[in-house]
Amino acid sequence: MTTRRLSGVPGSGLIIAAPSSGAGKTLITLGLLRHLRETGIDVISAKTGPDYIDPAFHTAATNRPCRNLDPWAMREETLGELAGDMAAKADDIVCEGVMGLFDGAVQSDDRHDGSTAALAEITGWPVVLVIDASKQAASAAVLAKGFATHRKGVDVAGVIFNRVGGARHVEILREAMKKIAPDLEVFGALPRNDALELPSRHLGLVQAREHKDLEVLLDKAADWIGEHLDIAAMRRAMRPWPVRPKSDAPLLIPPLGQKIAVARDDAFAFAYPAVLEGWRGAGSELSFFSPLTNEAPDPNADAIYLPGGYPELHAGRISANWDFMDGLQQAADASKPIYGECGGYMVLGHGLTDAEGRRHPMAGLLPLETSFAKKRLHIGYRRVALAKAGPLGGARTRFRAHEFHFATVVEEGPGLPLFRAEDASGRELGETGLADRRVVGSFIHLIDLERADGA
Repeated sequence: MTTRRLSGVPGSGLIIAAPSSGAGKTLITLGLLRHLRETGIDVISAKTGPDYIDPAFHTAATNRPCRNLDPWAMREETLGELAGDMAAKADDIVCEGVMGLFDGAVQSDDRHDGSTAALAEITGWPVVLVIDASKQAASAAVLAKGFATHRKGVDVAGVIFNRVGGARHVEILREAMKKIAPDLEVFGALPRNDALELPSRHLGLVQAREHKDLEVLLDKAADWIGEHLDIAAMRRAMRPWPVRPKSDAPLLIPPLGQKIAVARDDAFAFAYPAVLEGWRGAGSELSFFSPLTNEAPDPNADAIYLPGGYPELHAGRISANWDFMDGLQQAADASKPIYGECGGYMVLGHGLTDAEGRRHPMAGLLPLETSFAKKRLHIGYRRVALAKAGPLGGARTRFRAHEFHFATVVEEGPGLPLFRAEDASGRELGETGLADRRVVGSFIHLIDLERADGA
């Protein structure tokens, strides 16, 4: 389908949010994105917070990169640059929220608490609230009113009722909204559809590239959305991103080199598009290689980036791919910067033990042993500072970041730490990661440089 771009007019946006996780906002967002695309609307998407899985599904729905917008981990200048760029490239911007509307890092500054509400306040985009009405009637209207009036600066434009039981149920919900929350528009009611489900695993949904029938699902979701929602009313509720002066904000993450080889496949899929785009914007050249198919990084690259992903699911293949391993070793011998995040960090270690207890030798470039035999969830926002100067910047350079993994560290070190870390509340977490000459890594996923005021 050919899209139509309204040249010179900044794109307008809205945010799909919910009172809690599990309300169905991801599937609704995907269906809306595909429906808009298929009807010729130039649409681009965003996802609130630190998420790699949902954005890949967004990209499949629109055939355009999805941006992460994180009001805790990103400076407002960064958010402004990213949102402004989106508004310049598309007519419609659809952003999917995270967890419940007001759920974020616990701190006194609501505007930077990482919640979907904080992003709505910063961007000015209205919120469409997805309510699971499967076990509610009039109470759903009370819930909608409470969420709409709770926080000044957050504009809840209306609601979508999901998993409704039938025509009479919908009638009751609409009557309750007219009585209890008359200022909120009901954009539609979606019946339960068990055929529209997204499979999941321990870190969230199965990756988009692993979903064999994804195109069929997206098309069905688009039809479902088009049949039951007032899309025209939702588009009228969208609000333009205000034109702002170009920011002088530095890059999210400084480039590792002039020519950067980036691992990209099912085992190394967790790289933020905005980071890679920032490197390109700074003049760096990026090349991509697949460790799973035994590709070595480009020997002409002067730096290597191993992002996170699911190396534990492919540990045997990775371990046996000698061209890939030899390429890493040659780069290390040449003192080229090699940076591994989370899964990439584990691959840089000596060994990785899978969930069945089988140990697989890894690159051996860092003194690290990890295991999934006894999984333990590590999750949360992080403030980190570089322990010493290296490929990521000067000593004490501060970043906002997050951590999300199930791996257990069996052995880490001896060696120099990469970061000193704190959680979102400022509680010290000690040293984390390792640095050996120009080979560095940790379980931390970097998002942006720290704000100057540290707020």
